[in-house]
Amino acid sequence: MPSNGAPSSKRTDEGREDLAAFVADVTGKAPSRIEESFGDGFVRLDVSEAERRQAAHDIRWVEDAVLELLRNARDAGARNIYVASSRERALRQIVVVDDGIGIPPAMHERIFEARVTSKLDTMAMDAWGVHGRGMALYSISQNAEEARVAASATGLGSSIAVGFDTERLSERADQSTWPKAVDGEGDEGARALKGPHNIIRICVEFALEEDPGVEVYLGSPAEIVATLRERARQTADEASLLFARDLGALPLATRLLAASDARELEEQAHRLGIELSERTAHRILAGHIKPLRSVRAKVRHTGHGATTPPVDLGRDQRGLELSEADARELAERLARAFESVAPRYFITLREAPQLRVGPNKVVATFTIASEEEG
Repeated sequence: MPSNGAPSSKRTDEGREDLAAFVADVTGKAPSRIEESFGDGFVRLDVSEAERRQAAHDIRWVEDAVLELLRNARDAGARNIYVASSRERALRQIVVVDDGIGIPPAMHERIFEARVTSKLDTMAMDAWGVHGRGMALYSISQNAEEARVAASATGLGSSIAVGFDTERLSERADQSTWPKAVDGEGDEGARALKGPHNIIRICVEFALEEDPGVEVYLGSPAEIVATLRERARQTADEASLLFARDLGALPLATRLLAASDARELEEQAHRLGIELSERTAHRILAGHIKPLRSVRAKVRHTGHGATTPPVDLGRDQRGLELSEADARELAERLARAFESVAPRYFITLREAPQLRVGPNKVVATFTIASEEEG
């Protein structure tokens, strides 16, 4: 037996180290938050523990998470970012839809891991500091009750849905007041914002900083759905969407416009992470919920944003009028297009499509019957 406990203690420490190494090798995780102890209370933290603590520091308010989501969308090449924000009791739900390069399905879960980034050779420095470390989405996931890619694919844009317990991660008390632009101090007299540092202000500051590269739209889930549809209507060919077989192959910002009725609109919004009732979907389709101006246009009170183009005084302001011959030709072509796909669904047309011409749209109604009905 040894005369003192030192050799025995050394062997015990070596055994513990061997056991720790074995556990780490088998599980892939260190069994403790400490990588190395130096004595006297000094330690070297395990990498995962250091990352966790950094994440808690990076996201201290819900507004911090919103900013990171905006920066992430911008870095993905987005020109338009839509922020749907809602709160029920203590749960703040944020869905950010963008028209950037998108995220391949294989990366939907991995992008929330630490140090995962698409910016291998670039590191962005903007008004808020360094971006591109692969820590933003990880930090959000560590502070959120839920963080997921609701929908995304390469070239189709992205929709990221997050939920925060505001009793665990605080947000500013006033979430309804818009900031006001005021004259700044100094020789240049730069414009500055005054108001609470809420989610609205974060979106406005970001949009002003990124002017003219990025437009940001902020509103309720219903308002964002209405805005996405209106923005898509300005750029997409609605006729080409009429018989789209797979809405999932369309860009995210276009899918809601392709929805044929309230139930499909509700379903497509849900797939983007935006929750709507069927009743609200009916209100959107009926035009009762108006699309939004961009936050930059709203705070500056200049222009009308992309959802309401400026009036062209040289253009005929009267509504579209179709001649009887053109209306008949259009109806016949629509009927032929419909009949080419109708057999796949065992349906037939009861009568020629009925056209209704509005100021900015032509609506075609197809009255159908199943083949069993004749």
